[in-house]
Amino acid sequence: MRESYRDKRNRQARLAEERNEKREDRRKGQRRQEDRREQERRGIDRRKVDRRSKEREGFDRRIGERRSVSDRRFVERRDFEDRRKNDDDRRNDEESSNNEYEDVIAGRNAVLELLKSDKDINKIYVERGEKHGSINEIIAKAKDAKIVLVEVDKTKLDYMAENHQGVVAVVPPFNYCEVEDILDLAKSKNEDPFVLILDGIEDPHNLGSIIRTAETAGVHGIIIPKRRNVAVNSTVVKVSTGATTYMKIARVNNLNDSIRKLKEAGLWVIGTDGESETLYYNQDLKGPLAIIIGSEGFGMSRLVKENSDILIKIPMKGKITSLNASVSAGIVIYEAVKQRM
Repeated sequence: MRESYRDKRNRQARLAEERNEKREDRRKGQRRQEDRREQERRGIDRRKVDRRSKEREGFDRRIGERRSVSDRRFVERRDFEDRRKNDDDRRNDEESSNNEYEDVIAGRNAVLELLKSDKDINKIYVERGEKHGSINEIIAKAKDAKIVLVEVDKTKLDYMAENHQGVVAVVPPFNYCEVEDILDLAKSKNEDPFVLILDGIEDPHNLGSIIRTAETAGVHGIIIPKRRNVAVNSTVVKVSTGATTYMKIARVNNLNDSIRKLKEAGLWVIGTDGESETLYYNQDLKGPLAIIIGSEGFGMSRLVKENSDILIKIPMKGKITSLNASVSAGIVIYEAVKQRM
């Protein structure tokens, strides 16, 4: 029997619907499979996240423990530094409150001359070990004077002073005098004042040598400025071999004011200048006298030079046109000594 057109169309529509249903079932199956895979993937990711979270928590915990140990050590170290700083500050305060003993004199000759004088001595440090020579005399004199003696290692003496020769004395700061004290000393000896003025001596070795020469020549006192001139320190004392113990030294604010005072007291002020026409041995250096010695590099300052009554020079025959300041001072000082004898 032949299929009618209507039946044919119905059958085709039914087949198409069945195909669509199968296609839809396949799509649903694929979606369910994809959803299952997605859930499995998400589960794996979640497990990874959980595992990483746990690892991070463990890492953070370890870091925290290490940090807490580090912080604790830092706090302990900071507390230690604070305690040490407080101890240092307390020691510095004690030293500053007792600052009358803040200078040192190093070297055997310097300390020996100090012991022979009436100067105050707080304490004498001597090097530990076998002792020879003049150190035994220093120890004996210190014991007689009931001065505290302390034996220490060489490293401590090296820290306190250079070239100490195994002995260092702790003394009060150098006691400067006034210009009037120098003039009074000359008057008490019934002698014409003999004063040395130093202008711009910045090397402590030069100053120490000049003080030593002046003391041996009988100079009544030395005047130095507070600016552009080295003060009396341990190096100066050592180089002078203790001459600072006996020499009156005035440290003034203005040299020109001091020069005017000396002129008012009747002293002739004689400066040393390489451009002068007068040779030092042709100048009368007797009577009340003040000699000015300038620095090696620049000589006397302009105002000091202008305030001098007379300028003299030391003749130079070689190619070197200047002398060490201490040498120049020694030459002129002993020319004055020769004329005064």
